[in-house]
Amino acid sequence: MKKNGVIEKLTDKGFGFIKVEGYDKGVFFHASKLIGSRFDDLQVGDNVTIESIDTDAKGTKAVGVELA
Repeated sequence: MKKNGVIEKLTDKGFGFIKVEGYDKGVFFHASKLIGSRFDDLQVGDNVTIESIDTDAKGTKAVGVELA
């Protein structure tokens, strides 16, 4: 199920965090999980959709991130 979110932080190391409703912390994403966009084209405040969210011992991670 796709979820909507907003990019809240980007780093110069190719990852960032997305604010997703229902999650207390920002959801981590890596540039390798982007679909149809380059990491350098993203900006804080961009609306995105997330294909799925995986949670493991290190936290919550977004998979299949696309600009909305």
